[in-house]
Amino acid sequence: MAIKYVPYFPNTLEGQALLDNFVRTKRILRYRDNNKVIEHIERGMPFYETELQEKIGKNPDGNLIIRGECVSACAYLKDKGISVDLVYIDPPFASGADYAKKVYIRRNPKVAEAMRQAEIELDVEELKAFEEKMYGDIWDKERYLNWMYENLMAIKSVMSDTASIYVHLDWHIGHYVKVLMDEVFGEDNFRNEIVWKRSTAHNDSTGFANLHDSIFYYSKSLDLFFDIPLVPYTQEYIDRYYNKEDENGRKYLDRDLSAKGLKGSGYSYAWKGKSGYWRCPITTMERFEKEGRLYYTNNDTPRYKQYLDEMEGVPAQDLWTDIFAVNSQADERVDYPTQKPESLLERIIRASSDKGMVVADFFGGSGVTASVSHKLNRRFIHCDIGINSIQTVRDRLMAAKAEFDILEIKDGVSLYRNPVQTMEKLKSLIIGLRNEDALDKFWEGSIMDTKCGMMPVYLPNLMDSSTRLLDKPLMNRIIREAMPDLPDDVKRVIVYYIDIIDRKEIEQFIKEQGNPLIEIELRDLKQVLDNVVVEDYAEWQLAETQDNLFKGWQVEIIQFHSDRVLKKIEAINLKGEQQVAQFNLKNSGKGKEKKHSPITISDEGLETIEWISLDCSTADKEGIWHSNSEVKIDKLGYTIRNGIKTNELWDARIRCDHKPLRMKIRNICGDETVYTL
Repeated sequence: MAIKYVPYFPNTLEGQALLDNFVRTKRILRYRDNNKVIEHIERGMPFYETELQEKIGKNPDGNLIIRGECVSACAYLKDKGISVDLVYIDPPFASGADYAKKVYIRRNPKVAEAMRQAEIELDVEELKAFEEKMYGDIWDKERYLNWMYENLMAIKSVMSDTASIYVHLDWHIGHYVKVLMDEVFGEDNFRNEIVWKRSTAHNDSTGFANLHDSIFYYSKSLDLFFDIPLVPYTQEYIDRYYNKEDENGRKYLDRDLSAKGLKGSGYSYAWKGKSGYWRCPITTMERFEKEGRLYYTNNDTPRYKQYLDEMEGVPAQDLWTDIFAVNSQADERVDYPTQKPESLLERIIRASSDKGMVVADFFGGSGVTASVSHKLNRRFIHCDIGINSIQTVRDRLMAAKAEFDILEIKDGVSLYRNPVQTMEKLKSLIIGLRNEDALDKFWEGSIMDTKCGMMPVYLPNLMDSSTRLLDKPLMNRIIREAMPDLPDDVKRVIVYYIDIIDRKEIEQFIKEQGNPLIEIELRDLKQVLDNVVVEDYAEWQLAETQDNLFKGWQVEIIQFHSDRVLKKIEAINLKGEQQVAQFNLKNSGKGKEKKHSPITISDEGLETIEWISLDCSTADKEGIWHSNSEVKIDKLGYTIRNGIKTNELWDARIRCDHKPLRMKIRNICGDETVYTL
């Protein structure tokens, strides 16, 4: 349950007049339920307990990685008095697609070393892999817009007076969000719609190919920071204008020095027999001559040489065609879906922030915003709800030698990797829950009861923050909109909640407003979520080592078993076996028979380890993590030790200068378990 609610706007005591100034209460964009979000705005942002998970370095700049959803993260920042100077967000596009992470089975350390000794190349194409959902981008338009409206309001509440925001979307929903941003930030604070050509030409048989995204750029006020970025000249531009060379091979273009067309009369004098009005005084002309800056035409008219190597480029426009998507071979690639190129963020960050300013990304994903901010000497805040994002940006920033704190917002949701997988896991943990064709999509399914018969079950959507809190507006929606469409024989419905504003108040509301013929049973979802996460099993040997004159410690992993990973692999193998069987049945006698090649794991299970870290500071299993030594194993089995890539295959060991007291292991799906050594 939220500890308190942090107001979006400065002082709730000033009432509706202030709310009218902060945001339109009569919405411009009209859609179903567009006014319901106003009740959340008036209530405030839910503030939850926040736990420090890990410290990397001393972190004097206050850099933050926050695991939690946008509104709760903004509540934390506002409560702590932290404001941001630039926001870039790349939220879900409402594209109707599911996004997945490719999970690679690592090489067994023993096998990988043997293969290297036999000089057998490790080919990425031969690696066994499977996909895991990271998030589903499937939304009702109305829910998406209310969700985005609340996020934008929360973000605005933590922006400094000179701050700017860039919202990255595409054709699916961008035109609606543009109107939302007009409402939240004001039409006068709209600066640009930037069109980024993200892909090369391709054919589309049903229409024009979609090649671009839109980035909506707004400022919080007219007093904004902006430094126009310069873009390198294209080769076409150079060939067209810088088409002359001096005796040293330097390219230049020649500019007119006459005052023709210049406001004012210019400077009147004769230069080498040429009388007229010039753009510069004679002393400047003499300096140009001395420096070899003058070029003379066939009729001896002087023109100024502007050298190409002295020009930084041209001011960027709102059409960006010179930045390309991250390709499969790029050094910056981190194998994260929806990853954006560093050059895109570099242009935005350079344009709308200065060194030392705070840059925030509340849908941080691959961590490109935080990474580029660090490189450009800005402070950063990265926020995301998925554990894969937090782990990706943590490892990325560790390699860049950044210092930061990792926080987790304890909002009562023990997420299983990310909201999508948690929702899928929940369905298997609620005993008796089954799909029900007689119910609409509002209900997750039903549970059969000998006394009450079919009981429809409502589950809050973990991707939609507006459904996390069971309050009067949500309960009213259940009573007024969902329950009237139920079959006539329904006697009881089950409503799960994550957080509840006041249980007695909700029960009284149900008593007064509910259907007396249908009982509403409230259940706390946290009791189910507590069963979602099960720790992985590991065996190890801890030993003191002597390397020449230096003593140290070594942990060797003997066995590692993750029930979560193994069950996923079993499901993948079963699905693959069924698909092959169906194919062979369909193509029987055609000579097209396929063979199923299942994913196998050794008895030791070391192939399912992605990362190991040792902490020498405390043996407290629940304490703040301090990584004194860590090893990450890439998909080919090579190690990244303390952020530094090596050509060494993993040998199932990790070494440390001091005696480690705790060990943390991350499996290939992203689950982490802490062990006391």
